[in-house]
Amino acid sequence: MIDMEPNERLYKKEPCMSLIFSLKNISKTYGDDTLFQDLSFDFKLNEKLGLIGMNGSGKSTLLKLIGGEVQPDMGELITRTGLRIVYLPQEDRLDPDRTIEEHLYDGLKENFLDEKENHRIVQKALGTTGFPDPHLKASTLSGGWKKKLAITRALCWRPDLLLLDEPTNHLDITGILWLEETLKEARFSFIVVSHDRSFLENICYHIMEIGQYYPSGYFKIQGPYKTFEKERQNFLLAQEKQQVSLAGKMRREDEWLRQGAKARSTKAKYRIEQAQNLRMELYAVKERNKSLATLDIDFDSTGRRTKSLLRAWQLKKTINGKALFSNLTFELGPKFVLGVVGENGTGKSTFLSILEKKIQPDEGKVEWVQELKLAVFDQTRSKLNPELTLKEALNPAGGDSVNYKGASIHIVTWAKRFLFMPDQLDMPVKKLSGGEKARILLANIMLTPCDVLLLDEPTNDLDILSLEVLEESIRQFAGAVVIVSHDRYLMDKVCNRILYLDPRSGNHFFANFDQVIKHRQTLVEKPEKNKKPEKKKPSKVVGFSFKDKFELDHMEEKILAAETEVEEISDKLQETEVINSMDKMNHFCSLLKDAQERVQALYDRWETLEAKKLGSDL
Repeated sequence: MIDMEPNERLYKKEPCMSLIFSLKNISKTYGDDTLFQDLSFDFKLNEKLGLIGMNGSGKSTLLKLIGGEVQPDMGELITRTGLRIVYLPQEDRLDPDRTIEEHLYDGLKENFLDEKENHRIVQKALGTTGFPDPHLKASTLSGGWKKKLAITRALCWRPDLLLLDEPTNHLDITGILWLEETLKEARFSFIVVSHDRSFLENICYHIMEIGQYYPSGYFKIQGPYKTFEKERQNFLLAQEKQQVSLAGKMRREDEWLRQGAKARSTKAKYRIEQAQNLRMELYAVKERNKSLATLDIDFDSTGRRTKSLLRAWQLKKTINGKALFSNLTFELGPKFVLGVVGENGTGKSTFLSILEKKIQPDEGKVEWVQELKLAVFDQTRSKLNPELTLKEALNPAGGDSVNYKGASIHIVTWAKRFLFMPDQLDMPVKKLSGGEKARILLANIMLTPCDVLLLDEPTNDLDILSLEVLEESIRQFAGAVVIVSHDRYLMDKVCNRILYLDPRSGNHFFANFDQVIKHRQTLVEKPEKNKKPEKKKPSKVVGFSFKDKFELDHMEEKILAAETEVEEISDKLQETEVINSMDKMNHFCSLLKDAQERVQALYDRWETLEAKKLGSDL
């Protein structure tokens, strides 16, 4: 674990102020695109916030705004004095000619620590993150290792507030689990933008979605992602019902207004004003509901009636002398979804290429049903010609209409189904975002009926609402699906079996992702069991007892409860009744001070216990 002690000023100063920052009536526009308008919310001490929203909703812009990288068009950002904010963008800002170790030392420049302490922090970071060689240049690292280096450097800065934009991009399952453990133990506040719902579920205590389909521009709850899902669904359903109710009231008011001047003259003036206000309210609700546009995915199967679509026996593949998998046998039938996971470089894409008939296995064979129709989603987007226009890419056959399930659909209507606007149709593909390119590939797959879908990392660059639609379309597909993804949430929802590829332990099939993770843990633990027990060195620190261990194991939940108490008292201080009463204000300020001191005392005790444990292990 990298040193990440909290900055003391967050806990010991300003006892009546638990806010880290406040956004007040923020507005930001790019061209004709309004990302936020009059957006206001507070971010409190010790929050661990997951930030989500549709592609283009302004998540990255909001992080940049909080981090001081961009300025709002209107409104203001108020932050606590001396706050150290570290912003980690999607694209890693690494000097390709500097080494891993040099990058980590760069992260300590503003810490004002002595050389010995800086050396200790860097060496500990190198040890806990598992970099292969600290003297390797950044240019030689894979995408996953570059991401890990960028995150580790940010942690070395010892932030008070860490802003992470899609930090799991390029990380394999090992990297994602490492980041999860790091953030679970973090003693700083953070905001993370991510579409990895399991990641959000495991590390975030608050979830916030930004979108123009909410009255205040966002919807935020305290709780994990699964709780957020339920609350959001209830809210949006209530908003739909509100529109129906308002429309009914408006029809009655319109009927009354159409009765003519005589009826209006006998009606109180407030009734006419009330009707106008009702019309404005109905318009606002309609616009919000209309802005909640989602992908419309419906994969078309051939409807082939057969028990088995594809059989594989004893597959083996070695590339450049590295054995990827062997003795791999399985069968795919209609409505069966096979998930494929593994670390980077374990052969997942190679496995799909064998099923696609692009390459041959070294041993074994694959038997496809006669005239089997395959549809492929390629994670590299290599099947997209960057020079084509969006219109040409959406309709490979050419013309102004596409043929879908025997029906002719105009290209503008087809484009809207995948969240493209008519004025985008003449844009070249090379100018589109990763999410937009993914939507083109999904649109192309839908145009041709198939028996088997091969999906290689289809979740990359898709927002959460699109992922939910993709999940449902996979479940409804009548053929078979093979999907490669690190999205644990999606895989658990759609897969009948998950194939874990690992050259060290061989291939294994599991029922869910939790079993995969438990299997990985046994692989880590086995070498330790085979080790000869080492003679223990004399303990330098006496007294890390069983009681201390029990206290340390339960410290995190104590801190969480204490932080919740701080938040509840802080909310109380915002109530009008308290604000208008000096006695109540003083009472709750006193309670807040005591609660914050308890939080600080728990953190101090946590550090003491960690030091005792470390000393007893030396």
